[in-house]
Amino acid sequence: MLKINNLHASVEDKDILKGINLQVNAGEVHAIMGPNGSGKSTLASVIAGKEEFEVTQGSVELDGEDLEDSAPEERAHKGIFMSFQYPVEIPGVSVTNFMKTAINESRKARGLEDMPANEMLKLIREKSEMLEIDRKFLSRSLNEGFSGGEKKRNEIFQMAMLEPKLAILDETDSGLDIDALRIVANGVNKLKSKDNAVIVITHYQRLLEYIVPDFVHVLHDGKIVKSGGKELAFQLEEKGYDWIKNEAVV
Repeated sequence: MLKINNLHASVEDKDILKGINLQVNAGEVHAIMGPNGSGKSTLASVIAGKEEFEVTQGSVELDGEDLEDSAPEERAHKGIFMSFQYPVEIPGVSVTNFMKTAINESRKARGLEDMPANEMLKLIREKSEMLEIDRKFLSRSLNEGFSGGEKKRNEIFQMAMLEPKLAILDETDSGLDIDALRIVANGVNKLKSKDNAVIVITHYQRLLEYIVPDFVHVLHDGKIVKSGGKELAFQLEEKGYDWIKNEAVV
């Protein structure tokens, strides 16, 4: 599904990614871990196509298609979804209306008509019930006055509605208490299938107690320096990132 080959990227002439190789197949959950400044969020942003990052070498492919010339909205239409560490507020636009617009823009990009209103309402009802979201929540302005947990739950709702091929969760556990973390993780687990894939970017092992990864990759200085199974996350929790840094130097 996703294939990253020798990816180098920079921002404002500062090299951040220095040769990333990664393959993510349908049905898999990959966790990207590493200390601050290692390149985790840059990697997510480059996959999503954020324009402030310049790819200087290598490639990102989705289903065999090179994404180099694809704008962020085109990548979204192709099936890439990214949840943000700090979701923006959009006063005056309800959660429901935002989702209607997003879904219909995606359908338009694929040459389809707008989703009929009754189908849209049915889909909203099904997904909100699956994620245990109160209907009143859906009429509120997008992220305005939302708690950290509500913002993250709203992003998982967006993911459920859009049904992406590849979901990238960029530090979705940031600032969440245990209850909110469990709710968000349960939502992600319900949405996993053999046809989609998830990349979870996190500092901490605690999220991976709820979203169990098939593979864990550790970034250091813009490179993946170690990969393994879920046990690698436990080793990091026990030994810290200095252990990985020392191995990388050796």
